[in-house]
Amino acid sequence: MRFLSNPSSGKMGYALAGACRDRGARVTLVSGPTALKRPEGVEFVAVESARDMLRAARRGFGSCRVFIASAAVSDFRPAVRHAQKVKKSGAEETLTLLPNPDILAELSRRKGGRLLVGFAAETQGLLANAAAKMRSKRLDLMVANRVGRPGSGFGSDDNRATLLCTGRPARALPLLPKRELAETIVDEVERLLSGGAV
Repeated sequence: MRFLSNPSSGKMGYALAGACRDRGARVTLVSGPTALKRPEGVEFVAVESARDMLRAARRGFGSCRVFIASAAVSDFRPAVRHAQKVKKSGAEETLTLLPNPDILAELSRRKGGRLLVGFAAETQGLLANAAAKMRSKRLDLMVANRVGRPGSGFGSDDNRATLLCTGRPARALPLLPKRELAETIVDEVERLLSGGAV
């Protein structure tokens, strides 16, 4: 085993950054390691770990009006990181994991007048789990998607999502290219901002 991760590519976050930029927003994109090309016209902050991402998010949070948390940040990290390859010995190994910080939960405690958008990648109980996360993290908009289906979600160019917004019925979207989904999400953000939701 070399690392623990998920197959998230970052495509959704990059699509959102581009969509916000094209609507005239000043955008800061905090990105973990990815093979994607850096988008032009946005401030770009590269990070390696969940703790790095939290530090970068904290730095930008004070000056933002809208915070979109689309990264599929690992829930756990190894308790010990080795600088070199651990050679196979034939003996059993125990891997101890520690919880990573919940970036959106921490920042939501300082929500103020900001509009917060989160993502819920679920394998079961999609709407119930997404709604619970939305309440606990004080989100204005939640983008819920079921992962594990071929052709959408992690690593794919397309995604199928349901939008949850307080006071409105859940809105199930068809399978869309991630850039088109990003435009739909930004439409909803603009509606919330113009309606005085925050």
